[in-house]
Amino acid sequence: MQGAVKEILIKNKISLEHVGLVVSLKDQDIAENNAKKLYIPASISKLLTSYSVLKNIDLTQKFKTELYYDGKNLYLKGNGDPSFVSENLWYLVNEFTRQKVRLISGDIIVDDYYFDDVRFDNSRESTRVDRSYDAPVGAMSFNWNSVNIFVKPGEKENDKAQVVLDPENLYFGLINKTVTKKKLSRELIIDVNQKERTITVTGDVLKGGLEKAYYKNVADPEQWAGENLRAFLAQRGIEVKGKVKHGKTPSAAEKIVTFESKSLSMILADMNKFSNNYVAEMLTKNMAALSGETPATLATGVKVIQKDLKEIGLGKEDFKIFNPSGLTRDNQLSAHAMGAVLKAMQNDFRYFPTLLESLPIAAIDGTLKKRMKNSPAAGFVRAKTGYLDGVVTLAGYAGQKNGDIYRFAFLYNGPQDEARVREAFDQILIYLLK
Repeated sequence: MQGAVKEILIKNKISLEHVGLVVSLKDQDIAENNAKKLYIPASISKLLTSYSVLKNIDLTQKFKTELYYDGKNLYLKGNGDPSFVSENLWYLVNEFTRQKVRLISGDIIVDDYYFDDVRFDNSRESTRVDRSYDAPVGAMSFNWNSVNIFVKPGEKENDKAQVVLDPENLYFGLINKTVTKKKLSRELIIDVNQKERTITVTGDVLKGGLEKAYYKNVADPEQWAGENLRAFLAQRGIEVKGKVKHGKTPSAAEKIVTFESKSLSMILADMNKFSNNYVAEMLTKNMAALSGETPATLATGVKVIQKDLKEIGLGKEDFKIFNPSGLTRDNQLSAHAMGAVLKAMQNDFRYFPTLLESLPIAAIDGTLKKRMKNSPAAGFVRAKTGYLDGVVTLAGYAGQKNGDIYRFAFLYNGPQDEARVREAFDQILIYLLK
């Protein structure tokens, strides 16, 4: 096995120096390479976060979002739900309509004091981008703190394309400078000005083409949530005279309705299936909050993760974890350490089924949907992927038809073409399961 694994790497022209690797079956390591060397893990860091979340947050935990009213102001209070989306906000608004209030004379006050006000933790990559994977966090967050932009060609050539923001609200202004063309000459560019809160769409859209969706983050989660609440109220005929503001919910305000999040297992799947960085940080702050910290900070949640790793016998020579999502080059991890975490989860029946359910499945869904198709590994590998520039990682479980389960951790840091590295890792798993 050891020789075959290394032969696959060499055949794909991947330097063994750049790879940390361990493959285990039951209590035995059957293949390894630089197993104790530290590498940048990228998003397989979320497996460490998953382990701590399952150890420290009860599976029955529901994160609550509440709506209060004091006869003048409406209060939207967040308690760290990573999964609060449009249909959940509609539920709050629909419940509020039964109060028979048609005019809110005061303001919408967004209360997100459950967490601190750090939106982009300094443990993340320092360069901000407007893509949804770099969305900010806040105790009151909405739709993963991202906006959907749908672009569809116009009916006739030279018409503007149809550009729609979803949900539609007053947080962003839309500037549409697109043109429908039979032949494209300009690239479609979506520019987000977070300071002025405008989205400008320029370029050509192919006549007769399909509608496409683009996802951009927002900079101010509380304002974003509040403006969407205002828009949803307006659609039910309820006017808000005042503004969206930040503040605390007074004790005198009456609680109108509470929405409880979906299950923790489904939120973990949100995080792992599509490698959602925002959910990883939200859950980590929730661990800090549940430990008693108010307002909760990411640093305290990360300390919980570090403590859990030490409790399974790992030391500073095995890991350096600063950010729970892996959106950083500062995290470091050995294949041995990753293997130890995988083993700890596999050996605890309380956590293992939930973890497996959350992971992408080879050739079926998530970030592994297009990988290992039409191979013995299809449907038999559940694993977390990770990518940064020059970093390719993969870690998880490969199940044999006889019921035995391989644990594996592959970490590559180097200059090789990333597609070639992914292919080599897939070939190793296919070899294991053939």
